[in-house]
Amino acid sequence: MKIVTVEEMRGLEVASLSSGVSVDTLMENAGLAVANEVRKALDTIAGSRVLVLVGPGNNGGDGLVAARHLQRWGALVTAYLVLPRPEQGLKLGQARERGVSFLSASEDSALGALDGLLARSSLVMDAVLGTGRMRPLDGAVREVMLRLSVARKDNSEMTVMALDVPTGMDADTGEVDPACPQADVTVTFGYPKTGHFQFPGARKLGKLEVVDIGIRSHLAQDIKLDLLTGEWVGAKLPLRPLDAHKGTFGHALVVAGSPSYVGAAYLAAEGAARVGPGLVTLASPKGIYPILASKLTEVIHMPLPEDQDGGFDPEAAELISGEIQNYSSLLVGCGFGLSEGLTEFLSRLLLTEPQPSLPVVIDADGLINLSKIDGWWKKLKSPAVLTPHPGEMSTLTGVATPEIQARRTETALEWSARWGKVVVLKGAHSVIASPGGECQVSPYANPGLASGGTGDVLTGIIAGLMAQGLSPEDAAGCGVYLHGAAGEEVREGHGDAGTLAGDLVGALPRVVKSLKG
Repeated sequence: MKIVTVEEMRGLEVASLSSGVSVDTLMENAGLAVANEVRKALDTIAGSRVLVLVGPGNNGGDGLVAARHLQRWGALVTAYLVLPRPEQGLKLGQARERGVSFLSASEDSALGALDGLLARSSLVMDAVLGTGRMRPLDGAVREVMLRLSVARKDNSEMTVMALDVPTGMDADTGEVDPACPQADVTVTFGYPKTGHFQFPGARKLGKLEVVDIGIRSHLAQDIKLDLLTGEWVGAKLPLRPLDAHKGTFGHALVVAGSPSYVGAAYLAAEGAARVGPGLVTLASPKGIYPILASKLTEVIHMPLPEDQDGGFDPEAAELISGEIQNYSSLLVGCGFGLSEGLTEFLSRLLLTEPQPSLPVVIDADGLINLSKIDGWWKKLKSPAVLTPHPGEMSTLTGVATPEIQARRTETALEWSARWGKVVVLKGAHSVIASPGGECQVSPYANPGLASGGTGDVLTGIIAGLMAQGLSPEDAAGCGVYLHGAAGEEVREGHGDAGTLAGDLVGALPRVVKSLKG
């Protein structure tokens, strides 16, 4: 599913008009779709009180169409005109004819009538400003939004539904006005907008519902920003023929661990094993091998020489390189620690000829150690996926973390192109960028995943998928989705707090099964 900017959405509407679908038809489709979402949100429509806060533009028109349908279905609908609309307007007139009640903020002394309507309503629809140019809220709009926020806190039974975005949110950047209300459901038209996946706006949406309004999909085919979906991932996951054997699904080599981060090696290897490769080998410093061997009985172990601190000795790189032709994918970096010796180890393993020809995923300390080598990305010839979190991305690029977070898709795309590698910028709504300019965004933002080790599981998943033949781009996209979906499954049972990285591992096969049908 494509993700669009406001300008791109306007372009699609213009193109749709040229293809024979009128603006009025799009608005009628949007309003009916919203009314159907209200039907889902309420236990019953007949007799329910619905308040529609109406703005002056197309967002308000969408709300009026929805009001008309809801009134026809038996709801008691009041349209509250926050800002004036032309009395001769078609949508307003049609809603009046259907029996929708009307009240205007300009006629509501001290907004007392609004307070009463808010207190009595089962659902309040925010159809005021939508995706128009973001500007500070003031006057009646600001006051109405503040009253809505108070009423939502006072009335736990009230549902707030925003159309496209809550009023006061920038649909491109996710920036919000202080008076922007919190929605329980946001219904967006045609395609999700870039701001839906940027914070702080993403917090204001509640559940995001994308509804079809009749824009033909081929009109958006050149847009390069996509939302990851289960349908896309299910189609990419490898088939499992009945006559398969362990050699059918590849062999992932996980190079990870140190005395301080034994768990990172365990989690990365488990993450890889749980998505279906035939074999996983874990290469770790020999000092921690006994611990890992007792925890991981299904993987093959490769104990390697260690340095004086218990990490990988640079000489270990030659031992791995001598066996590299036996593997289908390579993971490096999880739980390495930081030292000059580790930087030398990585240089010998990844940057020295002959380089490994298999795809590699590099995470965490692997990235930080590589960043100490000038022009490391020019020397790294292997097809690669880099998986930094924002802090690691800051170290790699020299760009401040807040700036990275404010421009997540742009940052990932820029540096993916510069480095010539696939970049997974982790975090809420992780971003996957490819050197060719394609970009995907995860639908998942889960605070339960904000705990140590979850990134190691993700890296393992990507390595496990690459071992089975997925391209680095597809493995990264599928890996991010599987990781997020597993997190959602765990969240349903555990809540937002207390999730451990190991909890994700057990959920992965069930998520894969659900996507493959």
